[in-house]
Amino acid sequence: MVRKFMAGALAVLAGGVALVALRPEIATADRRGHEQRGALVIGHRGASAIRPEHTLLSYEAAIKLGADYIEPDLVSTKDHVLVARHENEISQTTDVAAHPEFAGRKTTKTIDGAAVTGWFTEDFTLAELRTLRAKERIPDLRPDNTAFDGLAQIPTFEEVVRLAQKNGVGVYPETKHPTYFASIGLPLEEPLLATLRRYGWDGERAPVFVQSFETGNLKRLREVTRLRLVQLINGSGAPYDLVAAGDPRTYADLVTPEGLREISRYADAVGVATSRIVPTGADGRLLAPTSLIKDAHRRGLLVHTWTIRPENSQLPVDYRLGDPAGPAFAGATGDVMGWLERLLTLGVDGVFSDDPGIARAVRDRLLED
Repeated sequence: MVRKFMAGALAVLAGGVALVALRPEIATADRRGHEQRGALVIGHRGASAIRPEHTLLSYEAAIKLGADYIEPDLVSTKDHVLVARHENEISQTTDVAAHPEFAGRKTTKTIDGAAVTGWFTEDFTLAELRTLRAKERIPDLRPDNTAFDGLAQIPTFEEVVRLAQKNGVGVYPETKHPTYFASIGLPLEEPLLATLRRYGWDGERAPVFVQSFETGNLKRLREVTRLRLVQLINGSGAPYDLVAAGDPRTYADLVTPEGLREISRYADAVGVATSRIVPTGADGRLLAPTSLIKDAHRRGLLVHTWTIRPENSQLPVDYRLGDPAGPAFAGATGDVMGWLERLLTLGVDGVFSDDPGIARAVRDRLLED
């Protein structure tokens, strides 16, 4: 069934026939009473299962496959332009290493307390970044995506917003390493809000969610905007800004009833790792669901979950298909539809999916049942 749907989805893309996405104002729900038709489908970095992530190619594919929102991770250039990259270190997602003119910019920096070596967006102007080309970040897992290596530039946030508006979908930007970027004089929040304001998306009814793994920048954003804010919750660890401030709270503390109550004072939703909803045991198999969805809803918070990926290696053991000893097992498609259905029937309000076409199909089928 999965293979049949994927083949159809790829045919849609090849033929250039766009599926009609739900209008964000209809597809979106929040605690202030927006309407909703099932859980939101959020194109994670676009449609990163079938196109190199954070490229216009990927966002366009996500829209054609029916995503309600497209998700750009945002970092800054040297001249303070926001661009879409998963990280500010770009050696894995661009051909920068093949550009001898930039060889001298390879360096090591401390990002959120960890040493990282490579090339960083904040050391390039936008014009310089435009000379680079995007490539697939995980070619061993997604070899088909390498066919698109070299075809796309790094897009600006403004280009992503323009694409979303043209096609009637929303945007779901993430501020990456906000404490770090503020520390070097390139804060992300001001240009993010300014860009959205230029396009008329500056209020609580705008089809926008702004997300962050940190807490402080969301609290500051709440003071200056009514855009919907999302506190991201990882499966382990703690928000970097809390760590840097000596605050002992972890992500586990944030999903307690007390932690969710605090989040509800400045955010509209939590974006949680799937393990926070259905944890796994030592054998990788799923355990009983937690009470997180119910606890969050009691406090008026939406629950969006990440990330639904189609490959066996990215799915819980319960939803993997085929021979684990087979050479292509890790990258083969598992029962991603079954995993999506499990999460949706538990009551999540949105899913981040690397293949939004599959997520859209499951969501729409459940709405019809």
